[in-house]
Amino acid sequence: MPDTNRRTLLKALCTAATLFKMPPVFAQTAGGERIIKKIPGTGEELTAVGMGTSRTFDAGDDLELRTQLQQVLQRFFDRGGQVIDSSPMYGTAETVVGDLLRRVTHKDKLFAATKVWIYGKEAGIKQMQASMDKMGVSVMDLMQIHNMRDWKTHIQTLRKWKEKGKIRYFGITTSHGRDHEELVKIMKNENPDFVQFSYSLGNREAEQDIFPVAADKKIATLINRPFQAGSLFSKVKDQPLPDWAAEIDCSSWAQVFLKYIISHDHTTCVIPATSRVSHMLDNMAAAYGRLPDADLRLQIEKDFEKL
Repeated sequence: MPDTNRRTLLKALCTAATLFKMPPVFAQTAGGERIIKKIPGTGEELTAVGMGTSRTFDAGDDLELRTQLQQVLQRFFDRGGQVIDSSPMYGTAETVVGDLLRRVTHKDKLFAATKVWIYGKEAGIKQMQASMDKMGVSVMDLMQIHNMRDWKTHIQTLRKWKEKGKIRYFGITTSHGRDHEELVKIMKNENPDFVQFSYSLGNREAEQDIFPVAADKKIATLINRPFQAGSLFSKVKDQPLPDWAAEIDCSSWAQVFLKYIISHDHTTCVIPATSRVSHMLDNMAAAYGRLPDADLRLQIEKDFEKL
């Protein structure tokens, strides 16, 4: 997304973070306590803001970009980040993540997630094992079926892998607001541990169908496309933050967008993707402090619709 869509304050934060080694912060900052969500089925705790890798971590052999991404990843862990979500669909992202994980610190709470995105049982097994090797994990925390591709085949493998301890959780994904009806049917009938889908201040469809079923079936939720590929920033361009932003410890629109998502009772973790240190610092600031209550959520929706 364009740099102009983030507040100029981030440049100063990025410079400071680069010049001085930022210590890990896992409990509290000037912005308040870290926001923790629980996986409904087990009670396991996760930091509410994670990290996606679509497009951003497809760095290949670009050493300059890899160096930049290493800084991004380090800031993520320094700020208490846990969930990193990838996919074989994302080019070299899994390999890049795996390589950089060996170079960063404070990663002991890593929650690694990726996906299977291919047809056929044996092909799926081969792809999933390759993904684990690329990301450097012997046990994958979460393996998901990407965009429901051949899900009836892969879900059988995932159940067996979970029983054997090869993975800890399994899930299924969609994006761009697609195929909600089919996803809901799978949720009701197959009881995955996680579902991943798009939800944002500009796209609230999931409130009507996916979230209620997730709550009823105790399914954890990962939220992708929280900024709608940057379109939300275009809508608020040159708009000052409303006075209520201070009430929820937000100093940027990105933090407002993320905290709106996190404040939904049934959001487990939101996974914005970025390749910039300044954006990572901004995103992770949303993992701390106060959240909007029901009344403020309504106010945020009304104010956004007026723009």
